[in-house]
Amino acid sequence: MTDGPDTGELATLAERAGRELEEAPALDILRWAADTFGPRFCVTSSMEDAVVAHLASRAFPGVDVVFLDTGYHFPETIGTRDAVATVLDVNVITLTPRQTVAEQDAEHGPRLHERDPDLCCALRKVTPLEEGLAGYDAWATGLRRDEAPTRAGTPVVGWDARRGKVKVSPIARWTQADVDAYVAEHGVLTNPLLMDGYASVGCAPCTRRVLPGEDSRAGRWAGRGKIECGLHT
Repeated sequence: MTDGPDTGELATLAERAGRELEEAPALDILRWAADTFGPRFCVTSSMEDAVVAHLASRAFPGVDVVFLDTGYHFPETIGTRDAVATVLDVNVITLTPRQTVAEQDAEHGPRLHERDPDLCCALRKVTPLEEGLAGYDAWATGLRRDEAPTRAGTPVVGWDARRGKVKVSPIARWTQADVDAYVAEHGVLTNPLLMDGYASVGCAPCTRRVLPGEDSRAGRWAGRGKIECGLHT
């Protein structure tokens, strides 16, 4: 799609595909996206693992994989990004916020993530992603319905009204056991922090290890009543 369809056509397409592909395997969902959108389709990855990037590389070799470098990532996350770029047949694109951490500190004061985590996420995640997705009609995520109540209704293909794009979540129906099985079968890269007590990996200042019996996202923004960064809400 050279120029891309208008948003009305995209929204209708997303709704129909969501119904038709609900029971389809993740690889088939990604093949549909690749066939439908070509280079106007990308994958986003937090580099918690490379499952969706690996799947997408099978469906669409050379696919763009978009990564948000917030300036607050663990070194292990940056290392995972670099390994993905080296090992998989994908084109890793790193997005950065308009301001460095130091520039943000100068304008908003140090440790904004502690005082106003929603604003920090907006500046360092939400806005850069919206700008970075400008050239695409569709984007894929690794969202799963079992991760959190806020994600329970995630469609495998849906309409991202805020950005005016088709949003593809090929592993929405997967469980953690499905993820683990795919990683084991294909030798997929995972963030080393997942073996060190972290069940979900975000920015270092706002992520901790989970305790026995806790929800997988309990280590994100712990004690702040916040479970989403705003990218998917």
